[in-house]
This record gives sequence, C-alpha cells and structure tokens, in this order.
Amino acid sequence: GHAILADGGNALDAVIAANLTLGVVAPYLCGYGGDVFALVWDGEQAHGYLGSGRSPAGATREAVAGRAGTAHMPVFGPDTVTVPGAVAGWFDLLDRFGTRDFASLADDARTYARDGFPVTRAAAPVFAESARMYPEEGPWYRAWRDVYADVRAGSWLRQPALARTIDALARDGPDAYYGGPIGDAILATVTEGGSDHGRDDLRAHVGEWVAPLSAAYRDVEVLELPPPTQGVTALEALRILDGCPLPDSGPARQHLRIEVLKEALADRDAFVTDPGAMPCAATDLLDEAHVASRRQALRPDVAVHPDPGRTQPGGTAYLCAADADGLLVSLIQSNFMSFGSGVHVPDWGINLNNRGFSFSLDPAHANVFAPAKRPMHTLIPALARRDGAPWLVFGSMGGDAQTAVHLQLLVHLVDEAMDPGDALHAPRWRVDPGTWRVHGESRLGPGVFDGLRARGHDVEEGPPYDARMGHAHAIRLEHPGYAAAADPRSEGDALGR
Repeated sequence: GHAILADGGNALDAVIAANLTLGVVAPYLCGYGGDVFALVWDGEQAHGYLGSGRSPAGATREAVAGRAGTAHMPVFGPDTVTVPGAVAGWFDLLDRFGTRDFASLADDARTYARDGFPVTRAAAPVFAESARMYPEEGPWYRAWRDVYADVRAGSWLRQPALARTIDALARDGPDAYYGGPIGDAILATVTEGGSDHGRDDLRAHVGEWVAPLSAAYRDVEVLELPPPTQGVTALEALRILDGCPLPDSGPARQHLRIEVLKEALADRDAFVTDPGAMPCAATDLLDEAHVASRRQALRPDVAVHPDPGRTQPGGTAYLCAADADGLLVSLIQSNFMSFGSGVHVPDWGINLNNRGFSFSLDPAHANVFAPAKRPMHTLIPALARRDGAPWLVFGSMGGDAQTAVHLQLLVHLVDEAMDPGDALHAPRWRVDPGTWRVHGESRLGPGVFDGLRARGHDVEEGPPYDARMGHAHAIRLEHPGYAAAADPRSEGDALGR
C-alpha cells in the first residue's frame, strides 16, 4: 500500500493493493472468499459500500437445521458459506475511485502467492489454532489441511492455486469469479458438501452503494455503515453515552461505558439483520426517544444484564488510508472466523467464508436464516467529521469487540484529547453479549477490576495487550497533514511519505 502511494497511486489504490496482499500473507484474517465493506470520503461527501453476499436462494431454514442436527447454525462447513462479496467489491471500488487497474495492484499479492513467504512467529499460532478448528475427521477440511495444517513459524508458505485465481481476476475481471471457471469450482465444492447453492446465487451477486448512517457524539459527527452491519450499534452506544453525566472515578466511568454498550448490543441482537427483514428502521434505534429509554435503564452502581444475545467472534483485517488530495478510505475485509468455513476450493486456493454462522435458526429471531438473505455483519469501517469537515478515519477488527473499540477510541480522542497513538495504546475492555462477561486488559488496573466486580460485573482479566480487544488503526486530519497510528496488538503499521 505504501509503495502504491509512493508511486503516485491514490488512497483507494493503496488500500486495495494492501488488501489483496493481506489475503495472501494473512489468509486467516481476510481473503478471496470473504466480504468487504468500505467508507470513502471523496473530498465532498462520504460513500458507503456493502460488499456482503447472501445465503442461497434455494435454501430454507428447515433444510439447514436438518443438516445441522441442532437448534443452532453450524459454525463451519458448506451451510455457513454465503456468496463472497469481496472480489466484486474490489472491482466496484476501483471502478469508482481508483486510478490503477486490478492487475497492477495485485502484483505483490501474486508474487507472494506464487513464490511464497516466511510465516511470522505472531501468525504461526493462528495456523495451529485453525488446524484444531478444522480437524482431520471433519468431512470438509481435507483440502484446507493439505495447504495449511502443518504451517509453523518460519515455514515458507506457497499458494500457487491462489496465484492462479489472482491471474484470472487480473485477466478476466470479476466475471471469472461469479460466472466463470472459479465460480464453477466454488459451486462444485460447496454442493459436494451438501449446501443448496446454485449457479444463479453467484451470478446474481451485486454489492450495494449506500448512504452512511450518522450520529453526533459531543462535537463530532460519526459515520458508520447501515445494516446489515452493526454500525448502528456503535452509533446508538455513542448517543446513549452522549447524554449521560460523566462520573468522577475510573471504575464508575468504565461501568457507565460498559452498561451503555450492553444496551446497544442488546438492541443489535433484537433488531439488526438484512435491512429488508428488519422489524424497524435502523434510524429508529437512533431516535432520541428510543435512546432516552435506554439511558433510563442504566444504573450508576449496579450492572444491568439484558437478555443475552449472540456472541460474534472475530477474524478480520482493517485498513485505512489518506492521500495528498484528501481522498480518505476506511475498509474492512474478512472471512469471518479465521480462514472461514474450512471449505477450501483446491484448484483456486480460495478459503470460503463462514459468515452464515451469524444467522439464527430461531424462526422468531430477526436474524433468522432465510433464502437470499444477508446475515448481520460485525464489520464496521468508520469516519468522523468536525464542523462538517473530515476529522478521523478509523476502525478495528474484532467481531463483537468492534463496537467496544469504536466507543473507547472516540472517548479517548474526544473526551480525553489523546493523540491517535496514545488512544490506540490505552488499555481496553470488551463485552460478550452471549454472557455479558466483561473481558479487560490487565493494564486497566486492580482498582477498575475491583470496582466493576463490586457493581455486579462478571469480569475476566486478560493479557496487557490482548489481540481479542481488536486491531484498531486511525488517521486523524491535522490541517495540514495527517497523524496516523496502528494498533500495538497487531502486526500492522502506520506508514506515510
């Protein structure tokens, strides 16, 4: 990405080049079988892009439940695969805002896939954990295991089949993926495993350009993507917090922020799904009367536990970029959990997502599985404006933790006037909506942990820089110039020229 900027490419070119390469060198976070979401500021306005795919049009909740043999969506396997939206998204974004073609931006990705690269010490444990998630006895995992199961730190990982995919996309564009030989192989792979995908599911895929949702926090206007993402959840939490008096002590402040987020996450699990299936409009969750009702549920000295929702794990790559002309890009791309479904398309080296795991099999749930439906997505790239002008480009990976990171990062930057580097280094917590357990980094300190427990929180202390708290990155506009920082919990970096 930095090399593309140095060579005269713009911010969108740089982000796409970096994403294509990450899909090769960090296939456990993102890749060519996942989805992509973006917010782009073009110098005058913000544009949102939803690159998420749908469930098979020929599938039913009853059929999926019958194959699962339980009351819950399977975690892995063909029934968790939704149509991958990333490939179409890369081309759509480049067509609208890019200055370089896909082929030139994919040069590094192609080289790393064909010739290989050494696996880092930080990445090696992820391969090992994924090998446990996709066991030898699993019916769909053999092709994945042939490529990745024995990877160790220092292993030289080559993915020649993935290089073949990149070459085909560079030559023939997205049609090779959704209507050509790659699509045929994807379809054959998932249907062999018993899923209900059909040829038209891939051919019918289109990404969606949308207007971002926005809400005020203090003197900042925060922009997030609308459903099916949980962007409205981050905005609702900020709106609830914006109207609350600020407590004096550290434990009381953290308690308030945690309680605010719990209310917003409870609403997420009750309402957020494919917008065509939501029981209310997303803007209803930001309405002042609704937000005020959620504030009234808060208790300053007691943890309130709403009905538990659904834990959404993470495994994602977040990227942001800004260029000299003021083009700003906030982009996030994912297979969902690690390599995704564990379903690997061997001739093309593609790891297919398991985003369908987000669906519910409860027929009364808003996010219930249905034909040709997009599941609720945790992926939320973000922007923020001050006085109508862009001020911050930010986001994080981390599943459920993404909303917690957005909230905490803005609190640090706006209320506490931190610079981006200090804000990203600050100790973090996250909340599991499936149990309402609070996970906090040890650096929060014993006073905070004791204070939260005294208020009734179930608290688990984690390592000082816990990757489960998200990998956040941010670029702040300084007028002139930019201030950028990368999360110390990740292998990322902030680069400029």
